[in-house]
Amino acid sequence: MRIITLPNELNINSSLSIEVYDYESTQEISKQQVFLNKNTFSFLQEGTKEVFFDNSSYSIDNSQFLLMKSGHCLMTEKLSNVVKYYRSILFFFSSEDVLKFIRKFEHTQAISKALYSTYQFSYDSFIKRFVASLLDISKLSKPIQKNILDSKFEEIMLYLIEFNGTDFLYSLVDNSDNQSQKFVQTIESNQLNKLTLKELSFLSNMSLSTFKREFKKHFHTSPSKWFQEKRLEHSAFLLKNKSKRPSDIFEEIGYENLSNFTQAFKVKFGMTPKQYQSN
Repeated sequence: MRIITLPNELNINSSLSIEVYDYESTQEISKQQVFLNKNTFSFLQEGTKEVFFDNSSYSIDNSQFLLMKSGHCLMTEKLSNVVKYYRSILFFFSSEDVLKFIRKFEHTQAISKALYSTYQFSYDSFIKRFVASLLDISKLSKPIQKNILDSKFEEIMLYLIEFNGTDFLYSLVDNSDNQSQKFVQTIESNQLNKLTLKELSFLSNMSLSTFKREFKKHFHTSPSKWFQEKRLEHSAFLLKNKSKRPSDIFEEIGYENLSNFTQAFKVKFGMTPKQYQSN
């Protein structure tokens, strides 16, 4: 699958650091490999969206929107059942824009909460009005667009900070050099997401062969064995704590049929899923 680079491939033809693009599509995509070379708000309007990043993943409908850090991600877009198309207002901005904002308003970072590559927020009346206002800006001259978009960027950031703190803000400029920690975080965050090794290597910004070598170095086993162990452990949790039947979860765990799941479960736990559940 070809890697899509955004916003470059949207043909915005803009010299602006902060850009707005009204994206519509009648074609669904599934786990498209995307490289974001700017940070992005995706203000979903129609359809549903699913994203996978190195340390976070979300599935949203049009009652929510996402803030996504620049970098590698997998993206799924599904059409609205009502209007039969997908639409999202994309609001792009650079890390330099974030740093200027931090310097201007002298925001301080909260102490040591985990920082993520994507954040999910819900719409309210203010955000809906904000998004509607973005669509009128493209009709203006470039100098006026720049000045207004700079203000709109400050506006949305100040509003989100008021209710959500500054974690999301500092995640956008976090450039941790600990590549080993990032790699382990990518694997552990996606252990139940049923991604292929090729997709995981893309999120890790590695070739498939390098990914396999790094995996063996950090986890001391093969990817297939490690992921199977984690998913079987999760299945045991679902059986015991969520009262789910084996027939309800084998596909969720990544097995094609109940028989293969039952056999693998018995090898690991010494009993069938039903026996484990009734124990």
